[in-house]
Amino acid sequence: MELRETLEYDFKTEQEFSYVDLTMSEIIKHLARFVSRLWQIHIFCEGNTRTTAVFFIKYLRSMGFDVTNDVFANNAWYFRNSLVRANYRDVKNGVYEDMSFLETFLRNLLMGEHNELKNRYMHIRWEETAHSTSKQHIEQHIGQHIQEQNSILNLLDTKEISAKMKSNITKLYEAFGMEKIFGRSDVIGVLGITERPASTLLGKMYSLGLTEKITGAGKGKYRFIV
Repeated sequence: MELRETLEYDFKTEQEFSYVDLTMSEIIKHLARFVSRLWQIHIFCEGNTRTTAVFFIKYLRSMGFDVTNDVFANNAWYFRNSLVRANYRDVKNGVYEDMSFLETFLRNLLMGEHNELKNRYMHIRWEETAHSTSKQHIEQHIGQHIQEQNSILNLLDTKEISAKMKSNITKLYEAFGMEKIFGRSDVIGVLGITERPASTLLGKMYSLGLTEKITGAGKGKYRFIV
């Protein structure tokens, strides 16, 4: 009963809110607050973030925005973590709710901006850590990247695949790494191939144990696991 009353209150408040004469930035700030409150209620034990995203897409469409699931699917963890940061606070340690990450996500979604959506930016004290990064840390990061590339190359050498397929898989790994979720359209964009060979390549990588299927991010979505 309490959850129902909380939902009804938030929906009533939103229904009574006027968007008249607001700038796009002001609209985004308001929408960020609305969806973060909705998510925070956590009415569903499982799939709460996915359900919130589905509802929010439908709501935005009802407002006239031409939105799809792509931005949500490609940045699922960022969306979820931005909702956490929008609601999390630790007053004792000087940490307060921060809507900026969610607003950045919405600027990409609704304004077509191309802000970089990286989960590490949401780490507490990220700016302090970033500013204090030494040359040694940068070199270590570069070295790790090279090591990861060598690892995938060494692994592919053990598979019975053509040189062209090996090259294509390497290009995809360089483009997506182990964090980004991708699908057929992404493969087509990186390699410049047509739908059929892209689908074949996705299936081959999965059968080789190089990728895992991602649920809740749309049909035919994968992520590298090596």
